[in-house]
Amino acid sequence: MLTKRFGWMLFAIGLSLAACAPNNVKEEKDWEKYFAQHKVEGTFMLFNNSQGEFKVYNLERAKKRFQPASTFKIFSSLVGIHTGVIKDTGMVIPWDSVTRQFPAWNQDLTMAQAFRLSAVPYFQEVARRIGQPTMQLWLDSIKYGNMKISRLDTFWLDNSLLISPDEELGFVKKLYFDQLPFAKTTMKTVRDVMLMEKTAKYELSYKTGWDFNDVKKLGWVVGWIEENRHPTFFVLNIETEDPAIDIPKVRMEILRNILTDAGYFKGEM
Repeated sequence: MLTKRFGWMLFAIGLSLAACAPNNVKEEKDWEKYFAQHKVEGTFMLFNNSQGEFKVYNLERAKKRFQPASTFKIFSSLVGIHTGVIKDTGMVIPWDSVTRQFPAWNQDLTMAQAFRLSAVPYFQEVARRIGQPTMQLWLDSIKYGNMKISRLDTFWLDNSLLISPDEELGFVKKLYFDQLPFAKTTMKTVRDVMLMEKTAKYELSYKTGWDFNDVKKLGWVVGWIEENRHPTFFVLNIETEDPAIDIPKVRMEILRNILTDAGYFKGEM
């Protein structure tokens, strides 16, 4: 078992969160029950920014790289808006008339709709319009995961581009605090489309990801919950070989269970 100090060294490399002290990294073994309940393996990372505290389940998995799947839409949205490929969140890309397995994708979509529906075809076209040299430039500049591109319109889905949960957490933290090399208006636009729930007690912003093509099914939820203007960043990564498991449903149940366990959704954090 890794010590807390060594665990912090791993996170410092991936996140550069100097405000956190080694003794603030806590491994939450009790969270295993939420994964076992659904018969999936995975990891969950929770960083409370105001308290400078990490809580992590399965530290070993948190440093391993996986394909980002549709969490990459955060990155491609930033680059698309920055380059003008995405003019605004209302920009429509017409449906190409190819019928796909998700009916909601089979229509003309705005960028905001495509983001919420996780519409792969829309963002494949965005990638093609951005072009490989520009996409590679931004992957290298931000140091997003292993920065590898295979085919331009599938590289985030075909195990070419890989990123770890701790790298994902560092990326969304920088997005929240305007620390990425984009205009503040660009970053705010992407944060706005990530906002999925807003109540009097909390705001929940995230992007999901789902790989349902390989033998192992992979699921992600990446983002933050904000209460009293205090953000807490999270990454959930799950995996299973059982084709009967409903990844979209399970990932949200685990997310809500752990956040509730940690005291969120009450407006008290």
